[in-house]
Amino acid sequence: MWMKLVYPRWPKLAEQTEFHLPPHGPVVFAAEVPPDVELSFVDENREEVDLSDSPDLVALSVMLTCQVPRAKEIAAAYRLRGIPVLAGGIAVMLHAKEMAQACDAVFLGEVEGYLEGVLADFRADKVRRVYDFMHSLPPVERVGSARRGILNYANYTYRGVRMVDLVHASRGCRFSCFPCSVAFLGGRCFRPRPIEKVVAEVESIDNNRLFFVDNSLAQDSAWERDLFRAIAPLRRKWVSHPIEQDDEILALAHEAGCWYVYQAIVDTSPAIRERVRRYREHRIGVEGTILLGTDEHDEDYIRRLVDFLLEIELDMAEFTILTPYPHTPIRQTFEAEGRILTNDWSRYTCDQVVFTPKRLSATRLQDLYYYAWEAFYGAGGKEAKMGELYRKVLEREIEDGTLHRFQQRNRRSAETRLLGDSVAGL
Repeated sequence: MWMKLVYPRWPKLAEQTEFHLPPHGPVVFAAEVPPDVELSFVDENREEVDLSDSPDLVALSVMLTCQVPRAKEIAAAYRLRGIPVLAGGIAVMLHAKEMAQACDAVFLGEVEGYLEGVLADFRADKVRRVYDFMHSLPPVERVGSARRGILNYANYTYRGVRMVDLVHASRGCRFSCFPCSVAFLGGRCFRPRPIEKVVAEVESIDNNRLFFVDNSLAQDSAWERDLFRAIAPLRRKWVSHPIEQDDEILALAHEAGCWYVYQAIVDTSPAIRERVRRYREHRIGVEGTILLGTDEHDEDYIRRLVDFLLEIELDMAEFTILTPYPHTPIRQTFEAEGRILTNDWSRYTCDQVVFTPKRLSATRLQDLYYYAWEAFYGAGGKEAKMGELYRKVLEREIEDGTLHRFQQRNRRSAETRLLGDSVAGL
C-alpha cells in the first residue's frame, strides 16, 4: 500500500514575519504507520501537492481550523478519481461532521495503537465513516519518537538557519482556558510521557534548538524538576509554553537550556509584570502571545496594553485577535449571545475579526490589531527584535560549546547527503 500524507496549506498571520516550522502532527502520525506501508509526505505550505497522482490512500493531517477548506478541496480532488481519503488531526476532531462528509473516513483521537486496524479496514474495503477514539486515549507510555525522517529539512530554514524541531514531553492539560479546545479534545487531564522516552527522543533529534509544544509545562512541579534535570545533560536550547513560577524550577529550566517562553498576556496586571521579570532574571526570554478583543478590551485598554508591553521590555510579541473556535468555552458564550459573524473557516486565522466585540466595532478592533503590531515593533521592525533574541541563544551556545558541535554534525550530515546524491547520479 502507498499512503500519501498531506499537510494542507494555511495562511500565516499577515503581520508576522513568515517562517515555517516542521509540522508536528504528521511526524507523530507517521510513527504509527506500519513498515509495510510506503509513505510519502507533502507539506503544502512548502511545496506544491500533485493532485493527479494515484496513491492507494491519501491521509490528511489537519491541525488548524483555517486548513479545513483546503483539506476538503484536496479530498474532493482525489475522491473524484476514486482514491480514498482518511483525515485526522486536531481540526478534524473540532469539525468532525463536516470532515466526515468530505472524506471516506475521519480518525478522531490519538493515533497510537489504533492506526493499523483502520488501515486493515481500508485494505478489506470495510471502511467506517468515523473512527472515534476520543474517549479511548492510548496509554501515554505508548507514545514513541516521532518519525522525522519524512521531512525535507531544506524546507524549514529562515535566512539559512534551520528552524526549531518540535517535540512534546506531555499530552493534555489540567487547565480550561476560555479560548482553548484542549479540554474537549482530551479532557482536563495532564498526561506526562515517561521522562526516559522524552530524553531518548530529544537525543535522536539532530538539532540543537527545539520547541516543546506541550500546552503548558506548568502542570506538575515535581515532574518539571525531573524533566529539566533529565534533559540538562543533552545541552539543547529550547522554547516552550509557560513554566512554573518557582525560582528553583526556573533556574533548572535555564540550566536545561530554556531559551525563551511563549507567555499569554491579556492584561497589565502586576502579576504579569512580575512573571516577565522573573523569567528574565533567570536569563529566559519572553515572547508574549497577546490576545486582543476580550470583553474587557476597549480602545483605551488595548493602547495601554501595548504601552505596558514596551514598558516591561518584552522580547517579542505576537498579537492575535480572539477567535471563537468550535468546542471552546468562548465559542459557546458567543453562540448563546448571537455574536458569531461568520463560519467561513478560512477566516479563522487569528488575524481577522469573526465575532462582534463587546466594547468595540469589528472594524475598529481590526484596526487596533494592526496598530498593536506597528506600535510595538516600530521602525526597527520584527526582524530586529528576533535578531536580538537569536543573538542571546548564540551567546549561550558559544558559552557551552554546543554551537560548534552541532555545526560540525550538521556539516557532516550535509556532506553525507551530497555524497549520496552524487553516487545516485552515477
